[in-house]
Amino acid sequence: MCPDNSTTHMFPVYSYNMAVTLKNGCSEFLRSCWRLRSFQKPLGCLLPAFVRQQSSQILKYPPSYIPETSLSRPPWPEVKIVDPEEEAKQHQAVVLKVNTLLEKGDYGRLFAVVHFASRQWKVTNEDLVLIENHIEAECGDRIRMEKVLLVGGENFTLVGRPLLGRDLVRVEATVIEKTESWPMVHMRFKRRKGFQRKKFIIQPQTVLRINSIEVAPRLS
Repeated sequence: MCPDNSTTHMFPVYSYNMAVTLKNGCSEFLRSCWRLRSFQKPLGCLLPAFVRQQSSQILKYPPSYIPETSLSRPPWPEVKIVDPEEEAKQHQAVVLKVNTLLEKGDYGRLFAVVHFASRQWKVTNEDLVLIENHIEAECGDRIRMEKVLLVGGENFTLVGRPLLGRDLVRVEATVIEKTESWPMVHMRFKRRKGFQRKKFIIQPQTVLRINSIEVAPRLS
């Protein structure tokens, strides 16, 4: 008995129709998604501009408004102009406090900044200072350093403009030794030329010991 042809070809026909339907449905879905995307893109571009326009219409600044920039508002803090009378009162209070410390002698160990032999030195009592030169004083002589730029203690500091007065500060030192530095060799040569020059440098030196740093008992 021969099999029926209609029953054998029915399943392939149904499967082909189902595949075509799925293909058409997928293509239609993709087209609809593309349409939605192309429609929403200009809307998304126009939305921020619309929001900016609305925000600019809402914010209204007065005519005297100046935006904050580096010129209108510098990054450093504003300098407040001090009243001369208030500044004079503060100065008197500071001078009174320093005079009280000087009268009691409660200022600790003093230090000073002196200008000597073309250099500035920060010194205190019993310090040794090595100067790269010879001075006119002999060993054992006691000298006074007159160019005092600054003197200070534990709770105060006096700064000169540029120097402090001679009657205000007195710094004394003693010449301990006059000697010479260790010889330094300065050599020049040229490779494969047979050229060589040596120079020995000896620098004169003076050693000072700081004896005392004294401050006047009262500020003027």
